[in-house]
Amino acid sequence: MLANLKRFFNKDAADTTGNGNADREYKLRVAACALFLEMARIDEEFTDEEMETILGILKGKYGLSGEEADALIAEADRELEESVDLWQFARLINANYSVDEKIEIIETLWHMVFVDGKMDQHEHYLMSKLKNLLRLSQSQLIDAKLKVKNAD
Repeated sequence: MLANLKRFFNKDAADTTGNGNADREYKLRVAACALFLEMARIDEEFTDEEMETILGILKGKYGLSGEEADALIAEADRELEESVDLWQFARLINANYSVDEKIEIIETLWHMVFVDGKMDQHEHYLMSKLKNLLRLSQSQLIDAKLKVKNAD
């Protein structure tokens, strides 16, 4: 079942000679989605607008169908439930993503923060924590925030 889901999410990687690329890409997508879910839930108000934002990100960034995005969210949610903290997700991202790709994740997270038009103390705390976990500087965090705010 898990192997079928992995192929489902990464049709291009499934065509390669080994299954390692598909497995790695799938795990990275789950890790990124877990961070998106954590950000959406941190203020204890997981709105329909936040869910639609996550679905839009998954469909746009990864080219997933609605069904595929729903399945990825379900897997990320399961992984979050089983995890002790966010380190396992950040470790995987750090091992496989460039600084620019990690900044893109932070920009996406900032977009999620501002879906409701404001940032609360819990969201602020989580952004700071994720900056550290993803080994980014304060200036990179602020630059990403300004880029997102100025784009709206």
